[in-house]
Amino acid sequence: MLLRLRRNLSRAELDSVLALARGLGYRERFLDGGQELLQLDGRGGPDHVARFEDLSGVASILDAGDARERYQRAPGQADSVVSVGDALFGGGRVALIAGPCAVEDLERVLTIARGVRERGATVLRGGAYKPRTSPYSFQGSRERGLDMLARAKAETGLAVVTEVLDPRDIGAVSEVADILQVGSRNMSNQALLTELGRTRHPVLLKRGFAATLREFLLAAEYILAGGNAQVILCERGVRGFDPSTRNVFDVGAVAVLKRQTHLPVIVDPSHSAGRPDIVRALARAGVAAGADGVMCDVNPWPAEAHCDGHQAISFEEFASIAADSRALARLDGRTVCEATQRTESTK
Repeated sequence: MLLRLRRNLSRAELDSVLALARGLGYRERFLDGGQELLQLDGRGGPDHVARFEDLSGVASILDAGDARERYQRAPGQADSVVSVGDALFGGGRVALIAGPCAVEDLERVLTIARGVRERGATVLRGGAYKPRTSPYSFQGSRERGLDMLARAKAETGLAVVTEVLDPRDIGAVSEVADILQVGSRNMSNQALLTELGRTRHPVLLKRGFAATLREFLLAAEYILAGGNAQVILCERGVRGFDPSTRNVFDVGAVAVLKRQTHLPVIVDPSHSAGRPDIVRALARAGVAAGADGVMCDVNPWPAEAHCDGHQAISFEEFASIAADSRALARLDGRTVCEATQRTESTK
């Protein structure tokens, strides 16, 4: 590990750095006469970088060496793969997630689930619990929504991803959901992330709308540190100044994340765009940048939706996104997951 120390350290600050290094089992030596570059030789741990960063005497970590955090891709390390039902995320596989922003009506949820499955989805999305900016907005169908998702899952065989807002709800949501989603607003909810680290359910973690990639990855680290290795990262856009789109789709972040981490990375072009006419274009960009999956808001009745109807796309548009994804994935030797054929005995 290579540290850059601050100039003109007090004796106490320097002693704190050296004491921590020795306590962690490192051998230290300075590389310059001004005692600003400190090389530490020894076996690193995933918590070491953060512990040194906490010290006032450390200006920056120039090279973490073997002290890699759990999310970091080691040299030559293969992708981690998260497998849920017919969907695989990572390792050369791309999975498509589709469904309404919120589940509101059983018959419509079933119609949407059937429709997206026929057109290439292997995971059904749908919010039972909805975090909203206003306390007076529709907050989701809650327990009734979970029942709807369970019915759709049983009928279609699609895996289900839905958001969990409160650590106290993890158990109930886990009984229905195959993937537990952490939304953008809760990316920094350490209490929720810590509890999700204790589960063995896959977690889909969305990037906070004002989060750096380092902050995003450290949110994932909370889950990984708890022992849950099944984390899927989701780029859903960050807040910008231009109202032309709801958020700024950070396609460069997808490429960077695929280099920095072994975790699967997916994109949510619906929340990035906030409008249906450019969702397909953003989905193409995400897959071309290396995304391991695409999540789309699909609803044939957008005008009647209580949540985010303005960004929902049609079945036909989703079918086009699925076709685009297959074509783009083939260019770099990847494949898009397909739903298995269900027999009458499994329906």
